Amino acid sequence: MLASDSISTCGEPAFASNIDRFETLEEVSRAIKQEGVDNCGLIFGIDYTLSNKLQGQITFGGSSLHDISDDKVNPYQEVICILGETLEPLDDDGIIPAYGFGDRRVKDKGIFPLKTEGECDGFAEVLDVYNEVTPSIKLGGPTNFAPLIKEAIDIVKKEKQYHILVIVADGQVTSEEETIDAIVTASNYPLSIVVIGVGDGPWEVMRDFDNKLPERKFDNFQFVEFHKTKSEARNPQAAIALQALMEIPDQFKDIKRLNLLNKL
Repeated sequence: MLASDSISTCGEPAFASNIDRFETLEEVSRAIKQEGVDNCGLIFGIDYTLSNKLQGQITFGGSSLHDISDDKVNPYQEVICILGETLEPLDDDGIIPAYGFGDRRVKDKGIFPLKTEGECDGFAEVLDVYNEVTPSIKLGGPTNFAPLIKEAIDIVKKEKQYHILVIVADGQVTSEEETIDAIVTASNYPLSIVVIGVGDGPWEVMRDFDNKLPERKFDNFQFVEFHKTKSEARNPQAAIALQALMEIPDQFKDIKRLNLLNKL
């Protein structure tokens, strides 16, 4: 932990953001097992805001980030495939609630299930459902992570189990205060939030969510810049997976320290 990231108030333990301390996927996977994360749930969220049409100017050849075609894989498809291999072994039942947000219908007020009935059975079905429904979805906005985070909290309370919420988004958050409030509230529960930022950025708001917000009980938010991480690595898939998992061991350690599982 970095002392410069700590803020102490009224004699309470100082908030400190977690540092990225693992260098290989094997190291972080071993640390996850050592912390006892062998039984968790996964929740998946996809950003369908209008900015996705413009956010691929640099990183996706000018196409919409949700463009689905036979000759190329879009960033959302890539993330689903990479995280499927990485996170699925942690999920005890393979059932993954998957949601969209920010389309023209729900805007910034709600979310919608990608699968009309039931939940996805593994990431392979998340990908299949994404490919099936995305061409018919009308992109909208504004962007607000809060409804998705609140749904994840409800799932954690219902299942009484540690969960990892993965949000794939283009980084343009308009309802910033609501999202901050939801992230802070989520730190009262055994829930990790991993945001994979696809597209061109900018990413300052995501980095602030990751490293600041001292009102939180623990650092429950990890941001991964997809294109930068992928472009700088010899093994892009392993690099994305490593960054996505990087803070899970320390977050789960904090969850146990704060006794959040037993408070459900």
